[in-house]
Amino acid sequence: MQNYFKSAKLDNVCYEIRGVVLREARRLEEEGHRVLKLNIGNPAAFELDVPEEIQQDVIYNMHQAQGYVESKGLFSARKAVMHYSQQRGIPRVDIDDIYLGNGVSELIVMSMQAMLNTGDEVLIPAPDYPLWTAAVTLSSGKPVHYRCDEQQNWFPDIDDIKKKITRRTKAIVLINPNNPTGAVYSDELLRQVIELARKHNLIILADEIYDKILYDGTVHTSIASLAEDVLFFTYNGLSKNYRAAGYRSGWMIISGAKHRARDLIEGIEMLSNMRLCANVPAQLAIQTALGGYQSINDLVAPGGRLYEQRETTWRMLNDIPGVSCVKPQGALYMFPKLDPKHFPIANDEKLVLDLLLQEKILLVQGSAFNIDDKQHLRVVFLPRQDTMADAMGRLANFLEHYRQ
Repeated sequence: MQNYFKSAKLDNVCYEIRGVVLREARRLEEEGHRVLKLNIGNPAAFELDVPEEIQQDVIYNMHQAQGYVESKGLFSARKAVMHYSQQRGIPRVDIDDIYLGNGVSELIVMSMQAMLNTGDEVLIPAPDYPLWTAAVTLSSGKPVHYRCDEQQNWFPDIDDIKKKITRRTKAIVLINPNNPTGAVYSDELLRQVIELARKHNLIILADEIYDKILYDGTVHTSIASLAEDVLFFTYNGLSKNYRAAGYRSGWMIISGAKHRARDLIEGIEMLSNMRLCANVPAQLAIQTALGGYQSINDLVAPGGRLYEQRETTWRMLNDIPGVSCVKPQGALYMFPKLDPKHFPIANDEKLVLDLLLQEKILLVQGSAFNIDDKQHLRVVFLPRQDTMADAMGRLANFLEHYRQ
């Protein structure tokens, strides 16, 4: 009998964060092994819970979530996002410029489908959050990766971006604070990106999901606050700042040169209508989250859980011979480099698979983030400090034996 095959549209779509190595981790768990999952930023798995007042507000108002709502989202939730955009300095945002989605992921895919024709190019950072590359590819676009410079705290290389702009370039993605590197970009860098967008008529797609997870007094600037004559799509949500990853509650703000994007916006509204509406119970959390006590500030301050876990992880990684790691100023990840003189790695996926099998620690190989080299790993530092210290000690022992 004839077999069934996946669509050819998926041939070049890759999302290795949940790929082959994770499947092996699941097999080990089914056999009774305990696997420490440092592969995804899932706060709830490590007792970093949604604030109680948010949970209670969702429960109390659940009776309002029985029917469809406006396709863009609940008025109260979008109004809260509008007020948040004002706090962030994003000018001229109206409530109709805000779309709520089932997490930022849905909104990224939706906007790429509305924006791209076959062969249109989107500039994406390398390393990237691989959903961006996958969403562009799935939407018949061409992802073009620009270099982020590890020697310059993982800031985008503006000269490399310039070289990669062509007549087919439609947009540029900026992930800030960055996943997977933890870089937080300066206003000077943001203005340089804006100037390129202005000169080449590019849309700026700003992924700012970690904008409250900042360390050492680092300040995050929303790039859409710095210009009104460029078109911005700004993405954010509850998953990380409010530890509500499972709620799948995100938003997209369209700002700047909206008058030049009426047809594009019409396409986005069409796709928004087609999915009827986003998950309504999760929308009930947005107003309370944005307007309530910002407990994330306690977690990232000295003495807070995330701060101390970052300190321990970064110190222990850099203590491993042949390993170096730029200290992240934001987000939940480290992206250490393994010196090729110490670790001649031919296949970084095999490296993380061997680590999983030997130490029952699950990481993600650097090449999954669309960089050319095989010398990086992404480490999530969400577990408690003692767990992270134990994991880094086991990683150090593994790498010592690997080098030998």
